[in-house]
Amino acid sequence: MAHPIHQANGNSPYGDLTKEEFYKKHQVLHQESFMLNKQNMNIFTQSWCPNATTPQLRGLVAMVHGYSSESSWLFELTAIALAKAGFYVCALDLQGHGYSDGLRAHIPDIKPVVRDCIQFFDSTRANHPKLPAFLYGESLGGAIGMLICLEQRTEWNGLILSGAMCGVSKKMRPVWPIEKLLPVAAFIAPRWKIWITKPPSKIAYKEDWKRKLHVKSPKSLANMKPRAATALEFLRVCEYIERNCHELEVPMLILHGGADKVCDSESAKFVYESVASKDKSLKIVEGMWHQMIGEPNESVQRVFEVILSWIGERADKN
Repeated sequence: MAHPIHQANGNSPYGDLTKEEFYKKHQVLHQESFMLNKQNMNIFTQSWCPNATTPQLRGLVAMVHGYSSESSWLFELTAIALAKAGFYVCALDLQGHGYSDGLRAHIPDIKPVVRDCIQFFDSTRANHPKLPAFLYGESLGGAIGMLICLEQRTEWNGLILSGAMCGVSKKMRPVWPIEKLLPVAAFIAPRWKIWITKPPSKIAYKEDWKRKLHVKSPKSLANMKPRAATALEFLRVCEYIERNCHELEVPMLILHGGADKVCDSESAKFVYESVASKDKSLKIVEGMWHQMIGEPNESVQRVFEVILSWIGERADKN
C-alpha cells in the first residue's frame, strides 16, 4: 500500500490534482463539518473512508495532529493512506489551529483540547460501535492521545505515537533564565511569543521541499513561535505524562526519530519502559527527524508500513 506522499510535489500535497480529484483517484470518500464544543467554539472536523466498492471496514482510526500542523494538508495524506487500507479515519483541528476557532497556536490549558477530542471521537465511535478503535497522535497529538487514554482507560484498542511529545528536547526548551521565569511571563503576558525559541517546524522536516510545502498550507503555523502560556502548558503536560504514564494499559506502538530535535527520543524510551501495557512496541528510527512525513519518501513508506501492519493485525483480531 503506497503512501500518498509519493504524489505530492513542491506546490501541493495533492500534486497536480485538486483535493476532490485526489480523493477520487485514491477512491476515498471525504466529509467535513464543524462541531460546537462545550465552550461554544466551532471546531473543524473531517473524515475519510474507502468508497462503497471497498469491502467491510476493518476499524476506526482517530488522528490528532501536532502543534504546528492541522488535520488537513500534509497530515491528511496519512489519513487517506489508512482509509485506502480499509479504515474509517477521523480528525479535528485543535483549538487555534486550522479552521477551528481560537487564538492562533494558543493552548494555555490542554484540558479543553482533550475534551474536544473526546467529544468528537466519542460521537464518531458511536456511529461505528462494532469497529475496533485506535488513536494515532503526532508530536503534541501524541501527548493528547496519552491524556485521552489516561481518561478513557479501556475504550481504545490501541494507541500509536509518532514523534510524541513525551518530553521536550533541550534544544527546544527556553534557555535559562527564560524557562525559570516562564510561569511569571505566562501570568503577566500569556500571549507573548517566546522569541528565544525556534519555530518547531524549522527542525522537524528533514526534506527541504517538504518543509517549504508545510509553510505553504493556507492555515500554516509553521513560523509561529510558542506563546508563553502555551510553552508553560506543554512543559506541564510533559511532566504530567512522566508522572502518570505508568497507568497506561492500552496496546501501544511508539515510533520516534533517533535524530528528533523537537521531542527527545529518550522520553519516548522512558514512556515505553514505564507503561503497564502488556502489548507494547518501541521503534527508534535512526536518523529520522521529528516528522515522519518530512523524511525522504522511501523512509515515509517504511515507517507507514510498520504503522499499518501494527493496526491491521490488531484490528483483524477484533
